[in-house]
Amino acid sequence: MQLIIKNASVLNDEGQLELKDITVKDGLIEQISPSAENTAKNEADGAQVLDAGGKLVTPGFIDMHVHLREPGFEHKETIETGSRSAAKGGFTTIACMPNTRPVTDNPETVSFVRQKAKEAGLVRVLPYAAITKSELGRELTDFAALKAAGAIGFTDDGVGVQSAQMMKDAMKLAASLNMPVIAHCEDNSLVEGAPVAEGEFARRHGLKGIPNESEAIHVGRDILLAEATGVHYHVCHVSTEQSIRLIRQAKQIGINVTAEVCPHHLILAEEDIPGLDANWKMNPPLRSRRDVEACIEALEDGTIDIVVTDHAPHSVEEKAKGMQLAPFGIVGFETAFPLLYTKFVAEGRWSLQMLVKRMTEDPARVFGLETGRLAVGSPADLAIVDLEKEREVDPEQFASKGRNTPFGGWKLKGWPVATIVAGNVVYRE
Repeated sequence: MQLIIKNASVLNDEGQLELKDITVKDGLIEQISPSAENTAKNEADGAQVLDAGGKLVTPGFIDMHVHLREPGFEHKETIETGSRSAAKGGFTTIACMPNTRPVTDNPETVSFVRQKAKEAGLVRVLPYAAITKSELGRELTDFAALKAAGAIGFTDDGVGVQSAQMMKDAMKLAASLNMPVIAHCEDNSLVEGAPVAEGEFARRHGLKGIPNESEAIHVGRDILLAEATGVHYHVCHVSTEQSIRLIRQAKQIGINVTAEVCPHHLILAEEDIPGLDANWKMNPPLRSRRDVEACIEALEDGTIDIVVTDHAPHSVEEKAKGMQLAPFGIVGFETAFPLLYTKFVAEGRWSLQMLVKRMTEDPARVFGLETGRLAVGSPADLAIVDLEKEREVDPEQFASKGRNTPFGGWKLKGWPVATIVAGNVVYRE
């Protein structure tokens, strides 16, 4: 099977756009050539042709932190609907968290997730496995068996591992298997019953607040444990200036720590929350403007390595319970690139090259993936993006089952219009 993408605007090493034709054969990029050079011959050979019309063609986006909800919460999302939503957002590889029901803490559930993703036939789905059984923090899972079943790392995302000894044991075991530990950093003793960040919004509405140190305490603890064990330690959804300070220092002295940030923590602060609408409730919560700026600067200087969505769908009924009682989380696949392109690239703060790198090449580097590069011989996982297309975010048009977003009605530019995985078009507008 051969596919030719004509008239593709491709970023070169200097970050300039060049018009190219990309030839794909048997799921791999076979050739990248100046436009029209080999098209006539290949068209005569019966290749499928897709004219990008000068739109941006990048490696497919990689999201290393998502919630697909299946098994157990299929009313929120399924592996198929989540994969469809990811493809619509230009993502070709996604890594799903284990806080399902049952928890992905055994080889059978890992195999179930992989099989469901294969049946959906859309994007690459990489399952994480839980650090502790049922994510209860009491007993380690069988890391070796989970790795053999196809898990790509270990995390109790959704809750922090409260015991330092448990985390140290997990890191030792993961390091012995050359596997990463991915940490949701949160000290439960500081956050119980709090729906939003400690700050003006919480005070104004009489709500208990989540303090910054609840995240940073675990980050600091885990960095010391990572230094002691030599594990690859990856920090989930960084949101505070204090956490960033610790991560920056750890990197400077050579500890193997990497980190991620979500679009909402780069764009929104707690002062932006319009009222008690639970579509603005997420964990970590929206923090201060100072924290937002710290996150932006950390992504710019490489202290934070990658962008993730933390795509977390919930039903309309669940989110209608209000700020105190509704579950944490927002959806993110379909708005991630347009949000960051509109806010940072179109306004001139970032280069297009930097944004694309943080969503493709860098996650592939951090997690040792073969994807994430636009190069001959690489997997033909590609996103086609219309940088000029401007439209409003309409949650009713999402491919995800989730409608829970604070960005409804925002006017954004830079919408993905086609997604290709292993040479197959899995989404086209």
